[in-house]
Formats: sequence, C-alpha cells, structure tokens
Amino acid sequence: MNGTIYTDGSYLTRNPTWHVEDSAWKARQILRMLQRNHIEPKTICEVGCGAGEILRQLQEQMDRSCEFYGYDISPQAFELCQARANDRLHFKLMDFLLEKDAQFDLLLMIDLIEHLEDYYGFLKAVKPRSRYKMLHIPLDLSVHAMLRPRKLPYVRRLSGHLHYFTKETALASLRDAGYEILDSFLTRQAMESTHKTFKTHVGNSLRRLACLFGESLAARVFGGFELMVLTQ
Repeated sequence: MNGTIYTDGSYLTRNPTWHVEDSAWKARQILRMLQRNHIEPKTICEVGCGAGEILRQLQEQMDRSCEFYGYDISPQAFELCQARANDRLHFKLMDFLLEKDAQFDLLLMIDLIEHLEDYYGFLKAVKPRSRYKMLHIPLDLSVHAMLRPRKLPYVRRLSGHLHYFTKETALASLRDAGYEILDSFLTRQAMESTHKTFKTHVGNSLRRLACLFGESLAARVFGGFELMVLTQ
C-alpha cells in the first residue's frame, strides 16, 4: 500500500463517496473541541481534505470572518471539492509540505496520519505552520480487532490505514513529535455514524454496555472509537 492509491483512482473506487456521509458528524466534533477551549480561529486549513465537505460544514456554522483552505494530493478528491469552493473556501491540488509560506490559526488533520508512511516526519514538518493543530485519529487497535485476524488487513485494504493506534499510543506519538496536548476526547464513531451494518448494530449494543464502565475501556475492548486531539 502506498500513496498512489490516492492519485490513481483506486481509493475513489473503494470509497466512492469519499466519506462525505460522515463529514457533518466530524465537523460537529471539531466545533465541540473549539468551543470547549474557547478558540475562534480566523483561518483554518485541512490537510487531506478529501471531498471538502468537512470544511463546507464548518463554514456554514462558523463566523463569516473565517477563511477555509483545503489541500489534497488526489485529483479525484480535488474534483469533488470544486462544487464546494467559494470566496471563503479554497482548495488546492497540492502536497501541503510543498506549500512553504502559508500560515494558519488552526491546522486540521482529520483521519489523516494513519494513512501516511512517515507520519512522524509529517507531524514535525507541519508543526510550525499553525498555532493550533487538531487531529482525529481512528483507534483501530482493540481486543476485538486482535481476536479477528482479518479485521486490520481489511481496514488496510479498504481504507488505506498503514498504522494502527490506541488512545495511549496516539497521544504518545504526538508528544514524541514535539506536540503539546491541550485537550482530547474520544468520539463514538461506530455508534454515531450515519451508516451502520447489522454487525455494527450488534457491536454498538456491547459498546454501550461497556461505556457504563468508561469510554476508554469500551474503546480498548470493542473498538469503534476515534480520538480527537487539540495540540500546539
């Protein structure tokens, strides 16, 4: 698996909606983090913006003085972005690491680093580009995933995940890359997403029961959670 799946059309073939159906939910998690920390950015950049729907959702719900920028290396994703572009929402078909001078108040990395071969190098390179960085990281490692040998290879093949995290390893990776953790919380991706299979419904019953003993326990045992992190 390598970055060519995002440029040769393979990723679009496997994920024809480019996860647009989850974008409103993800935008709500971003707004929740901003509100919790009383942050009102005037410029927001999303690296790996995909179809651009998260930024469009944010634009609809944030102050009109805020400008939004999305970067992606996929020509297919960039084409999907075009219908969403406007005078305050801009998209570039470009590797963000090649954009040397741009600075932003907030840099979004939503479901991104698990796709990158050298995510440490990437995190270190983009750190100076904004005051705040917000990441959403799938927590693919769980007891449930370990008991199903085909689970992680399936995620790798369908979604292109090269790295698999727990809450603890995700936070440790960010600290090792020089990031200061300001706030974090788990998001209930499996329980709150719009598309659910029968297996997901069954799993969600177990997740809800486990949540009575704590979300962290539910994430470690059953999976289906992601981690939202605000850093400097």
